[in-house]
Amino acid sequence: MLHGGNAANWMWEPQVAALTDRTVLTPDLPGFGERGGEDWPGLDAVADDVVARVSARRVDGPFDLVGLSLGAVTAVRVLARHPGRVRSAFLTGAPLARPGAAVRLVARLQLLFWRAPWFWRALAAGFGLPAGARERYVAHGLSVRRETASAMFADVYARGVPAGVGDYAGPLLAIAGEKEDVVVRRSLATLARIAPQAQVRLAPGMHHIWNVEDTALFNEVLRAWLTGTTDPRLLPVR
Repeated sequence: MLHGGNAANWMWEPQVAALTDRTVLTPDLPGFGERGGEDWPGLDAVADDVVARVSARRVDGPFDLVGLSLGAVTAVRVLARHPGRVRSAFLTGAPLARPGAAVRLVARLQLLFWRAPWFWRALAAGFGLPAGARERYVAHGLSVRRETASAMFADVYARGVPAGVGDYAGPLLAIAGEKEDVVVRRSLATLARIAPQAQVRLAPGMHHIWNVEDTALFNEVLRAWLTGTTDPRLLPVR
């Protein structure tokens, strides 16, 4: 399970608690969480790092891959570079379409106010995070180096969907929160063009970090996917 860009592996605690019948790995990506002192090495290197860490846990065969936001973008890179290692992919909130000027402006504003606690509190509120999760989100956001964020933003916004994703033929579910921005929703179609087996859906009423916003819904949707079905509450993309 690969975390988002303004968080770390702690964001998956509600899912780890619900998946006690499975082996769940939640690595921190370079530059985040316990690896906050590391530089961002680029998406290709991060994808290779993920597979290396899974292999280091003596998982040599295919594994289920879950990613949210930056984690979903990283997961797409894993599919492109290591298609034989992934059994199924569950991706949500991936900004894969090229962003417009408004999104790039927001990213620049994020970097400008990166050290301001009020900015992170506003972002947490905008994501619909419950009150109990907001302060942890704020504290971690302030722990990420601005240099890491700048390199990560530039990498994510420049890359799009790598052509190698078409080499992955396994099950793929790509989701956007119904209340997410247009870039994330448009990215579903971008991914589906390259991976025609992809199922693309909207999570009803959800924002970006909906594994925390509605833990029960996320866990049930994920559990259904891991057992071979797609939760009927997910909305079709029109």
